[in-house]
Amino acid sequence: MKYVYPAIFTPLASGEYDVRVPDLPGCITCGKDLADAIEMAEDAISMWLCDAEDNQETIPSPSEGLTANPPQFINLVVADTDEYRRQNDNRAVKKTLTIPNWLNSQAEKAGINFSQTLQAALKKQLNIIDHPRSNIKKQS
Repeated sequence: MKYVYPAIFTPLASGEYDVRVPDLPGCITCGKDLADAIEMAEDAISMWLCDAEDNQETIPSPSEGLTANPPQFINLVVADTDEYRRQNDNRAVKKTLTIPNWLNSQAEKAGINFSQTLQAALKKQLNIIDHPRSNIKKQS
C-alpha cells in the first residue's frame, strides 16, 4: 500500500538532517545529506507502517496543515509498504542450477557451502554491501 506523509527536516550544523514524522509517534531518523535523509525517512515511515499493518493497528491520517520554523522545512515522503516488504524479505528461495561435475566434486571435497558461495557471488556481482537490509548498493 502506498502512503504519503509530511516530514519535518531540520538541517544540522554538520550538514546532516534530523527528520521527524509527527503523524507517526516515534518515527524519527536522520541522514548524512538531504538525499540520504529523504531515503531514510521513506525507510522509517515504511517500517513504522508495516509494523502497524502487521499488528492491525489504525494507520494515522497524514496532517495537512503542518508548519515548520526556518531553517526547518516540510517535505512529503512516499512510503510503499508492499515494496518495503519485498526489499526486506529474507526468506530463503530454492534455486536449481547446473555446474560441471568436476567443479561440484572439488567444491564438495573442500566443504564449500553452495548457498553461501552463491549469495556472496551475487552480492559481489550486483555491488551490494553486506548490510542488514542487503539491498543497499555501494557508492560508486
